[in-house]
Amino acid sequence: MSRRNEVWIMEGSKLSPEEKRALLGLARTAIAEKLKMAPPKAPTPDSPALSVEGGAFVSLHKGGRLRGCIGNFSSTTPLTRTVEAMAQAAAFEDPRFPPLSPDELNEVDLEISVLTPLRRIKDVAEIEVGRHGIYIIQGPYRGVLLPQVATEQGWDRQAFLENTCLKAGLKPGCWRDPKTEIYIFSAEVFGEKESAESE
Repeated sequence: MSRRNEVWIMEGSKLSPEEKRALLGLARTAIAEKLKMAPPKAPTPDSPALSVEGGAFVSLHKGGRLRGCIGNFSSTTPLTRTVEAMAQAAAFEDPRFPPLSPDELNEVDLEISVLTPLRRIKDVAEIEVGRHGIYIIQGPYRGVLLPQVATEQGWDRQAFLENTCLKAGLKPGCWRDPKTEIYIFSAEVFGEKESAESE
C-alpha cells in the first residue's frame, strides 16, 4: 500500500475498489472526449455512493509533477458528473498550465480527492496534518491545499497554514488574522497509480 493510501481516509467513506476504478475511468474518458480521443464509455456501477452530491478535486500529474488540479467543495450533481467536469477543468482550464495536448494524454496519471463538507474552525489546533485539507478566506482572497499536499511536502501544521495563505495570495501569517476564515475538510484520495498497483 502506498503512503498516500495509508494516510488520507475520508471519514465514513464506503467507496469500493470497483467504485474508485469507475471514477478514475470516467475522469480519463471525460478528458479523452474533449481531445476527440474517447474510447467507448464503460458502464458505471449502479452504486448509491457514486450518486451522492458532493465535492471533489481531480489532479493530473506528469512525470511526478503537477500538471493540473481543479475541484469544488460542493455540487448539486452526482459524484460521477462532478468528477467528469473537474477532470476536464483540470486538464484544460487550470490557469497555471497550458491545456493538455493529445500527445500528453497517455503521459499523465490521474488522482481524485472526494471531499467531506467544509467545517469552519476557530482553533488551528483542530487541524490534523495528513487528515485535513485547509481552505482559507480573507476578503476576496481564497486558497486551498488538499490533505495530501502537507504530507508530500513534509510540512507541520504551521507550514501547512502558511503555505495555504500563500496559495490564497496572502502573507504567510494571514491565518493569525481574526478576519481570516479557516475551514478544514477530509478527503478520500486515490489515483491510477495506486489502482494499478493493487491489481
